[in-house]
Amino acid sequence: MIIGIPKEIKSDEFRVGLTPASVRELVLEGHKVIVEDGLGAGIGFGSDVYRQSGATIVKDAKELFDKANIVVKVKEPQPSEIKFIRENQILFTYLHLAADRPQAEGLINSGAHAIAYETVTDQSGLLPLLVPMSEVAGRLSIQAGATCLERFRGGRGVLLGGVPGVMPATVMILGCGISGSHALKMAVGLGAECVVFEKSLDRLREIENQYDGRVITQYSTQNNIEEWLPRADLVIGAVLVPGRSAPVLVNKKQLSLMKKGSVVVDVAIDQGGCFETSKPTTHSSSTFEVDGVIHYCVANMPGAVARTSSVALNNATLPYVLRLAKHGLDALKHDPHFMRGLNISSGHVTYAPVADDLGFKYKSPEEVL
Repeated sequence: MIIGIPKEIKSDEFRVGLTPASVRELVLEGHKVIVEDGLGAGIGFGSDVYRQSGATIVKDAKELFDKANIVVKVKEPQPSEIKFIRENQILFTYLHLAADRPQAEGLINSGAHAIAYETVTDQSGLLPLLVPMSEVAGRLSIQAGATCLERFRGGRGVLLGGVPGVMPATVMILGCGISGSHALKMAVGLGAECVVFEKSLDRLREIENQYDGRVITQYSTQNNIEEWLPRADLVIGAVLVPGRSAPVLVNKKQLSLMKKGSVVVDVAIDQGGCFETSKPTTHSSSTFEVDGVIHYCVANMPGAVARTSSVALNNATLPYVLRLAKHGLDALKHDPHFMRGLNISSGHVTYAPVADDLGFKYKSPEEVL
């Protein structure tokens, strides 16, 4: 099997689909790995490092897509990449199709088999390939939010943890799954006053026990959210509905309840965002202001720490890449949890939530394969 790893071309994206260590494992299994020249150069994984791991270096993305049976990436293919994707090629990456109809149409027209990291499940119903980036994004959300609260960034000039004799910032966390729980860990560690909103009472009980009452827990209702918005300095939107658009939890009218110079960080922006006023931003232009509230809505937050993120992601994805390389699409047929990752195949939408959200006809993966 020939596995190709192109450079990421989305703005400010330096992560890599496969690290040199992962390449070595594939080569040792007898597979050929081709890498686009310059991949990973920004995070210390240059072409020489990949050569030492057994990869073959190719000059550009077109050559790579032409030769590879399987293409492994991090971010969804951009329009200039989609035109290189061919029929029966396997694409393995984050897709986030529910908020991206043009990408879905491009992949449908390509005839390829597109497997999304974010919808692969495990035996517990969790999302093992989304977890590492959710962990990173959750931790970064507090780091980014704390920076945005600084006065010269447009914020209120509030230190997240305060100092003796000065109240700390109040941090609202909407949703306490993987991202939310890691955001909470960071915020508590910095000394902020934290309030968590969740629909799961069991999860709220876990948080209460874990933090010995140091965290305020609230059942997530519009009334409760509205009651806390005027008090909040930083609001983290961390709600995930697997494979679907994120629900809007704070609308524009409710945003006006917040203090001038307060901050929202929308971790769910890849899935459309959970603030009505959210729109995707980049690391080089990360914020914008609506009604005096600073919005941080970077669509590839883990890209800020690209080396850490790449290694963490590969720890989770490598076993799946090895199975794809050995068995091709049969790897999905033998594992219903892996099969959940197949979003588009041979011109059909094979993941029901994406079909529902975008208005496409759904066809089961078993029918297509």
